[in-house]
Amino acid sequence: MSEFITGKKRTQYCGNIRAEHAGSEVVLMGWVHRRRDLGGLIFIDLRDREGTVQIVFDPEKGPEAHTLAHTIRSEFVLAVRGQVNRRPADMVNPSLNTGEVEVIAEELEILNEANTTPFVLDGETEVSENLLLKYRYLDLRRRDLQRNIILRSRVAAETRTFLQREGFIEVETPFLTKSTPEGARDYLVPSRVTPGYFYALPQSPQLFKQLLMVSGFDRYYQIVKCFRDEDLRADRQPEFTQIDMEMSFIAEDDIISVIEGMMSHIFEACLGRTLTPPFPRLTYREAIERYGRDNPDTRFALEITDLTDMAGQSAFRVFSETARTGGVIKALTVPDGSAFSRKELDALGEFVSPYGAKGVAWVRVGEDGWTGSLAKFFNQEMMQRIHEKTGARPGALILFVADAPSVVSASLGALRVRLAERLGLIDPDTLAFTWITEFPLFEYSETEGRYMATHHPFTSPAAEDIPLIETDRGRVRARAYDLVLNGSEIGGGSIRIHRPDVQSMIFKALGLREDEVQTKFGFFLEALQYGTPPHGGIAFGLDRLIMIMAGAESIRDVIAFPKTLKASCLMSDAPSEVSADQLRELSLKII
Repeated sequence: MSEFITGKKRTQYCGNIRAEHAGSEVVLMGWVHRRRDLGGLIFIDLRDREGTVQIVFDPEKGPEAHTLAHTIRSEFVLAVRGQVNRRPADMVNPSLNTGEVEVIAEELEILNEANTTPFVLDGETEVSENLLLKYRYLDLRRRDLQRNIILRSRVAAETRTFLQREGFIEVETPFLTKSTPEGARDYLVPSRVTPGYFYALPQSPQLFKQLLMVSGFDRYYQIVKCFRDEDLRADRQPEFTQIDMEMSFIAEDDIISVIEGMMSHIFEACLGRTLTPPFPRLTYREAIERYGRDNPDTRFALEITDLTDMAGQSAFRVFSETARTGGVIKALTVPDGSAFSRKELDALGEFVSPYGAKGVAWVRVGEDGWTGSLAKFFNQEMMQRIHEKTGARPGALILFVADAPSVVSASLGALRVRLAERLGLIDPDTLAFTWITEFPLFEYSETEGRYMATHHPFTSPAAEDIPLIETDRGRVRARAYDLVLNGSEIGGGSIRIHRPDVQSMIFKALGLREDEVQTKFGFFLEALQYGTPPHGGIAFGLDRLIMIMAGAESIRDVIAFPKTLKASCLMSDAPSEVSADQLRELSLKII
């Protein structure tokens, strides 16, 4: 094997060769993407992280390189020295950034050979996800995934740039910490030196970042791994990354202003997209009433209308009984209902079934009244009042769901998005940021038989609602806020409790015994007694944010080495068994 190229430095990335480099000598290194043998000439697309460039092996320009090129196959690792030439006008490839040029090879070295890959890396063939995850290091060679991971790196870098400029201090918090299971299940780590005791991997750095405010750091941030042992889905992983922040001596508007500046900086620097703060704000109640969910996609209209007062007076028994027993009747109005067949409308009942709804009733609005099975239960005056409230005009379709308030909201919230997708109402290029505020502080858990913290037990109640903690917990509002982008919650936070008496009151309201509080949070309650400033913070799911920015379909597409829906790594075969000796060292036994 000749050594002439290993003695030289790589001069360019393959994907960065441009017309201005014509006439210059380059040394390139990368992987063979494709090879085409046209008899006298051999063409190879050489690929690295920045893209591909065409290499031409001409027996007259580099006879030894041309001979060696006959032995090359896909994914061989090469080093090539040659001259950059402009392509003839009829040979320019406008789909490539390097499409105006090619490199005439003069010398070639095969740095490593490659076995035939278990799937083709050109992205043109269907491959099972399990196979892609098993050979993730090969899957990551694909351009789309490399682009996502590079975008992720840029977003992290620009986040740090912005926050350092805003006076934030990056602090690392512990990964081995105390188990305080007041949310998802913890991942537990046994202690070898203290048999029978366990650390927990952090679900978030919540207590530590609040303690940093007690310590006087004033503005903290961290791009940090967090862990939750919960059931997974397309946008959730057992280990995930947060942009974590906390600030002292602030209120909600201060945090919101910083975050809007940070998002504007990130999107401009990484995507060239200009945002226009301030972002719209909705209270939790407004979001549920208008969109059915607390993470509304506001790129399109289709808002929900409450028709309980009107429809509840109709002769349709399902509606009148629902209104009489405290339920609600709400509707979505599709301006042009002609796109839906009777079969499609009947199938909507199956769509809302998982959300608890018993079905979807519908009517078509005509010039002379309604058509559909509901029409006979409404007189002309009722129809007219409903038209005025919903804005329905002739040709419109009105879809009704009647049930308990939570069921109706969940059903219509999901149906609203389904209809928008079906009708092509969602512009994929639109960025719709929305703040959701004034969440409930507590939510009742039928499973636990008690009130639980909607977010976490360190969120401050609205000052005017503190008396309700003892009398009407369901009405207590939290000083919490989420940032939603295109229907996905990308971040959430709150103003924290900084007074020990209020914190103790919240623990009591959550049904925690005094000894339980001391065991889990005693160190934190003590810290609050040493002069804690008013403070608050927020955390962003970096994985989910990158997924939206990259236009990826799954969160796994923006994580270098993700887990499956069963929280396993098919590439490394984790989790796996450990030896009896390891278990013995940890004083553990498998039952």
